[in-house]
Amino acid sequence: MRVFVARRLPGRAVDRLRAEHEVELWTDQMPPPREELLARAPELDGLLSLLTDPVDADLIAAAPRLRAISNYAVGVDNVDLAAATERGIPVGNTPDVLTESTADLALALMLGIGRRIVEGDAYVRRGEWRTWGPSLLLGRDLHGATVGIVGFGRIGQAVARRCEGFGCEVLYTELDAGVELDELLARSDFVTLHAPLAPDTRGLIDASALRRMKPTAYLINTARGPLVDTDALAQALHAGELAGAGLDVTDPEPLPRDHPLLGAPGLLVLPHIASASHATRERMADMAVDNLLAGLAGERVPNCANPEVYER
Repeated sequence: MRVFVARRLPGRAVDRLRAEHEVELWTDQMPPPREELLARAPELDGLLSLLTDPVDADLIAAAPRLRAISNYAVGVDNVDLAAATERGIPVGNTPDVLTESTADLALALMLGIGRRIVEGDAYVRRGEWRTWGPSLLLGRDLHGATVGIVGFGRIGQAVARRCEGFGCEVLYTELDAGVELDELLARSDFVTLHAPLAPDTRGLIDASALRRMKPTAYLINTARGPLVDTDALAQALHAGELAGAGLDVTDPEPLPRDHPLLGAPGLLVLPHIASASHATRERMADMAVDNLLAGLAGERVPNCANPEVYER
């Protein structure tokens, strides 16, 4: 069977896929253009996609032989699950595997932005460090801080365990549990987002929510960029209404070089690398290939984002 893999993957997982199927591997660093995907679609039995690849209804319709889709990510925002399910195509994803790595990065962003790590590095490299001074690059402590966790699933709970080790007071909000969002925003020194992207969470942190936060507080986002109103965040930072923000995800992603947010003070932004450890990314590749091999063999996909496909 013919399979398209939308990017090089860490580890040896693609070799396992090649041992059983004909693999077309996209080797460019940039995602395959849409016209490239559409051109290849009619001959494909399997597709291993990334979050940057829109697998929409039109693409699925253009692939009459398609038997399985495997998304190299926990989220499947880029895949039209309804269209795939209608065709009886299982969609695999890679849950659980990046929980601990994402929690690590959330703490790294808290420490990095609070203690001004990037600013300090740049200060030294510019040759401006000539003597030590009591007011040089003063920051804020994580230990003893109040950390508000928005979304208390696996990753949110992993962040809470780490924060407890720093002696933090941990607040959380999750559906009907924890504290109300308004209270969490008002009390927290660090607000860290770990909620899924859904219609009711898109733009959750808007101008009104940012105004509820302390002017000394920091916003951390390692979940999904559209949880935050980017323009409102840029305005809050430029106005000094927020101490800073540490972002691994943005909306749009990537940000244009001239976007106002990138010129805002107190910003630490990363290129969506929460899962970017060797062990995690290789495990994700193995899971994605396992999903695809099972789907192509007519077996149940072990990590299936649309399990209702098996109830049809």
